[in-house]
Amino acid sequence: MTEQAVQGIKLYESKHKEKDIVQAHHHVTHQILYVLDGNGKCTLNDREHSLEADNVAVVAPYTNHSIISKSKMTVLVLEFNETFLSEEVRAELLPLVFDESRVLKMSLFDSSELRQLLRKMLYEQSHGDNLRMLAMKIFLAELLFVFKRSYQTNQINDTNILRVEWLRNYINTHYFEISGSDDISKKMGMSTRYVHSIFKEHYEKTPMQYLTEVRLELVKKMLLETDNDIASICFEVGFESVSTFYRVFKKYVGVPPNQYRTSHMEPGYRKD
Repeated sequence: MTEQAVQGIKLYESKHKEKDIVQAHHHVTHQILYVLDGNGKCTLNDREHSLEADNVAVVAPYTNHSIISKSKMTVLVLEFNETFLSEEVRAELLPLVFDESRVLKMSLFDSSELRQLLRKMLYEQSHGDNLRMLAMKIFLAELLFVFKRSYQTNQINDTNILRVEWLRNYINTHYFEISGSDDISKKMGMSTRYVHSIFKEHYEKTPMQYLTEVRLELVKKMLLETDNDIASICFEVGFESVSTFYRVFKKYVGVPPNQYRTSHMEPGYRKD
């Protein structure tokens, strides 16, 4: 059984009553199913998977799949035709994300990003202007990147190790927008003290110390490889004020940033 292909990118709600059965079928399009509420199970090419709230099913084209709801279940379906995506996204992300059909329980951070991107797509679909399809393409590309990153840590079994890896990866990719330790702990839904404890156990430093190191390594690289003004660099990596940046840089590196740039520049080196 097949269904008519979606032309473009479409996001819609699929409601299931208790003990509903969606018979095995397949699509020529790509689908991402996000369980908003309830629980049940699905089959993907004859392999059975449990479904519960916040789970995600990634369904590659031509995958035979069925759904059985154990309770009342609401699923948000993102369906798209790959021809509407850029060549780069089709080449770099689609083969990795849809290499096989699967059900995922995503990390706290990745799940949060996924929900926000889906909300943005729903808004654009309902209220967007004549640029809404461009916005949908951009948000879909971001969403696929979130999945790619999630796959890299999905095989870790120890809960605390997994939490720490989620956090480290979050800092590595969101260093420019983290405002403080409370921001991190709220993202994880845990106390700041506990988050600091498990991170320090594995990396011998707190998350904020690691964040500072990530930012400063980027700063040092930018000081030597670009002509960007120090205030611009400070802003780009996430420091809230230039004075704080200067103080932190000197504390960790030993010299002010302008002195570091001058002393570490190779003789005769000119930046383009």
